[in-house]
Amino acid sequence: MNSNLVKLFLRLAISIGFLSAVADRFGLWSKENSTWGNWENFLSYTKVLNPFLPDNLISPIGIVATALEIIFPLFLLIGFKTELFAKLSGYLLLLFGLSMVFSVGIKAPLDYSVFTGSAACFALSLMKEKYIEIDSLILKNK
Repeated sequence: MNSNLVKLFLRLAISIGFLSAVADRFGLWSKENSTWGNWENFLSYTKVLNPFLPDNLISPIGIVATALEIIFPLFLLIGFKTELFAKLSGYLLLLFGLSMVFSVGIKAPLDYSVFTGSAACFALSLMKEKYIEIDSLILKNK
């Protein structure tokens, strides 16, 4: 398989995965297809994953996580600074996975392929080919 197609597939798969999770916490998926289904349930799970944080920090943490889970995939989708945003996405998923391990155990991050997603992000960050990416188009036009 062509490495450019693999890179494009990784960008799409990672981005759609993040955006699907965001859609879930805003109630955009049906109840049958939801994990959280609404913002309040998402914040409750955020508290489960961060039991050491005071309650008044849970909402800001949820907002920051959600903002990052919107910004990172959008940049990956358009191909802007792919290496950087793939690394950042990998670290975000790794942090999420480790939070799951220490709060609810190893099974949840394994069942949800959190570490696989993190590894995919890191693999994407190592792919140097510039294919359908805005940063390469900007460099070509200079």
